[in-house]
Amino acid sequence: MRKGTLKQILLLTDGCSNQGEDPIAIAALAKEQGITVNVIGVVDDDQISDRGIEEIKAIAMSGGGISQVVYTQQLAKTVQMVTRKAMTQTIHGVVNRELTQILGKDQDIEDLPPEKRGQVMEVVDELGETMDLELLILVDTSASMKNKLAMVQEALTDLSISLNSRLGANKFSLYSFPGKRKEVDRLLNWTPKIESLTDVFHKLASGGITPTGPALHLAISMFPQKSKRSLLADEQYQEESSM
Repeated sequence: MRKGTLKQILLLTDGCSNQGEDPIAIAALAKEQGITVNVIGVVDDDQISDRGIEEIKAIAMSGGGISQVVYTQQLAKTVQMVTRKAMTQTIHGVVNRELTQILGKDQDIEDLPPEKRGQVMEVVDELGETMDLELLILVDTSASMKNKLAMVQEALTDLSISLNSRLGANKFSLYSFPGKRKEVDRLLNWTPKIESLTDVFHKLASGGITPTGPALHLAISMFPQKSKRSLLADEQYQEESSM
């Protein structure tokens, strides 16, 4: 199968959006474009509303990704887990699509005999390590995140160590919202050097509202654009990875 590129948005937030477009609808738009939206809800002293939790789950579900609500002290391991698990889930979907074409529409990985299923999962694991990855990290820096940003920095440092061991090519970028003069600020443009993520954290300052929808919309547009020829070549993969 064509390896293609895994595209992910990793949203770290602690509350409900309160300005601009519906983030759930924008996450669905990302999924249509082959971009998985994963959301980590950052909790401190149980200060997160039921509405906030529901929005976190709904954004991830709409974006074809994974959601997790976690206390700040558990954030580092959770960021790694969600990123890796979402990669596997996306590849799993692509492999299932190809199996359906070979075996029929009622067949998927779980229907295979144990030996064959194990062989397929080995392929999934290998692809998780060798496929290219484009990861845009979107950090909520609204006022309520003030005491959590240090843990976000630590989590991204640990993520950099984890992903640096991959064989596939990595590209990373970092955005925060709300911005100083606009809804979103770019802190780090696309780079293969994930360690650069931690070098820009001194630029983060908390305060203001939570325009999650507009931030996600901008994040979608920031993924590298391909030539028409490349887009045609990858059309099938993009359709499969958005399922």
